[in-house]
Amino acid sequence: MAGGSVARVLVDSPLPQLDQLFDYAVPERLREAAVAGVRVRVPLRSGGRIANGWLVEVVSTSEFEGRLSELEDVVSEVPLLMPEVWALARAAADRAAGNAGDILRVAIPSRYVRAERAWRAAEPDPGELPGPAAAIPGYEPGRIETGIDAGERMALAADPRPVLLSSGEWVGAWAATLAAAAGHTLAADRSSLIIVPDYRDQEQLQAALADRVDPRRVLRTDARQTGGERFRAFLDATGADARVIIGNRSTVYAPASRLGLIAIWDDGDSLQNEQLAPGVHPRDAALIRQEQSGAALLFLGHSRSVEVERLVEIGWVHEVPAVRHVRPKVIPTEQQASPEPGSARIPSSAWRGAQQALLEGPVLVQVARPGHAPMLTCDRCREPARCSACGGALVVPRSGGDPRCVLCGTSASTWRCPVCEATKMRAVTVGASRTAEELGRAFPKARVILSDGERPVLKVGAEPALVVATRGAEPIAEGGYRAVLLLDGERMLLRESLRVAEDCLRWWANAAALAAPGSPVYLVGVAGGLAQSLASWRLSEWASGELASRRALRFPPAVRVASVTAAPALVARALDAARDAAPGVDSLGPVPADEGLERGIVRFDYAAGVAVAKALRAEMIRVATERRRPVAGQPPKRPAVLRVRFDDPEVP
Repeated sequence: MAGGSVARVLVDSPLPQLDQLFDYAVPERLREAAVAGVRVRVPLRSGGRIANGWLVEVVSTSEFEGRLSELEDVVSEVPLLMPEVWALARAAADRAAGNAGDILRVAIPSRYVRAERAWRAAEPDPGELPGPAAAIPGYEPGRIETGIDAGERMALAADPRPVLLSSGEWVGAWAATLAAAAGHTLAADRSSLIIVPDYRDQEQLQAALADRVDPRRVLRTDARQTGGERFRAFLDATGADARVIIGNRSTVYAPASRLGLIAIWDDGDSLQNEQLAPGVHPRDAALIRQEQSGAALLFLGHSRSVEVERLVEIGWVHEVPAVRHVRPKVIPTEQQASPEPGSARIPSSAWRGAQQALLEGPVLVQVARPGHAPMLTCDRCREPARCSACGGALVVPRSGGDPRCVLCGTSASTWRCPVCEATKMRAVTVGASRTAEELGRAFPKARVILSDGERPVLKVGAEPALVVATRGAEPIAEGGYRAVLLLDGERMLLRESLRVAEDCLRWWANAAALAAPGSPVYLVGVAGGLAQSLASWRLSEWASGELASRRALRFPPAVRVASVTAAPALVARALDAARDAAPGVDSLGPVPADEGLERGIVRFDYAAGVAVAKALRAEMIRVATERRRPVAGQPPKRPAVLRVRFDDPEVP
């Protein structure tokens, strides 16, 4: 065919058999508009349907020997799919046995025509580049800057305290560290991607960046923006100017001119887990993009995830220690048998500490859950109390009376523990609102502030106040909290998960880092090694020990896992294919799952990941292509489903 007349298109479809590039002829009327990266509409041979797709590249010839179908239309006026984003999406999808199109739906926001045309008509004004800045404080002078310039992979322990910006705002020291790293990268006319869990972190980071770089150089992409605002920011990122792009987990896929730094704050936060298929964690996507681009990669957190600890131990990521050892004043305290009157769950030492601290400023009280009703367990064996009808959790209504199920409302007046046959229950935790009520009565002169998912509070002043917050919703206080009470530690550790201890340590560490230097942090109801790790602030050593334990048991991240969910026969065949793909692959299960399906788990070493992904991908395509059209006169059969998720956070 004529030169430059063949478009290679990725069809936007969830079907695994369509996850490949298809060749289409470019008609004369679309020659100028059909460039790499634009969204197009193409015909599909089945049923004469028209589908959306991405034009990945334009070539002069096609390997297909027949007559090519023509592009139907070019939808977008500007290229949206940058070559580096396509390379990342393809590699990440292959690693997770998923569709590249699914990742592109996460990476590229919905198109807004008005925003696109306004962007094309506007004169670009990216703002000034910053000049050279002072060394990033808290670490060896020049160490992080040298690593960024060399494209190094680094893991840093964050400075656990709040800091005052020149603007008068207080932020976590971690935000100032990332802002300094991004400012150094921007001064070299290179872009940065900074991924944080949620909007609370984004607010602190944006304030810290405003202290160092021109705000016009900062792009923010998150779900709190309108669709048009987010699309406009995405278009700005496709330009030739270096930017600092901040946002949640999808930001790792953002286009960036001359990418120089990828930074992830608190990669172990569950909000970093991608919920949409194929469920690629931004940490894994960042590792792929770092290799492809040569940019520096920075992991920062108060506590270190076990995944990053594995990368440090194998030498793939370099640990950068702090110059001086700064740590909060953590005081572990076990639950007292006779707490102070009115203090409910607070031991006397923490109670007196809170009273004294309230004379000077705000006091933070972290609780496990929002709401009013307490969670109940068996008084004898501490087994969580569940509804006999549906298995839901039992709670005491706010109005009082017998415990009821939170799901079906069934009364539990005749409840009996299925483990030990006891009939008495006890409350192991109280929700945030009830805690606020109790503390309000106990401290009648103190102002009580409640912060949770429904009533978020981002900042509090330096005046005395009791701040009751659920984990992850703690506001930052001017000058730091004068005391921090970490309640419900026993309840938090009751959650059935491989990561429960890791998550608890991270929740507690993040809350402790909000305390003013030298202020007490009381850890209530937790003892043993976990409490000592927090008190000594040797969090990386705990992560190392946890990794060793998982390595002995062949649990992730010592090995990779993939969950396979389908009908029993399909699961068995998929597990067999995975085991045959490479030596050392084993499987667990299958066990019953929802809707009559079964779920099996495949475990394999990282070196076998490519082979296992190809084998399971082939099974997904086989199941998808074996679907048959309905037979006349017979009820339609439910199509077979084979769901595969690599590195599933819900396993085990």
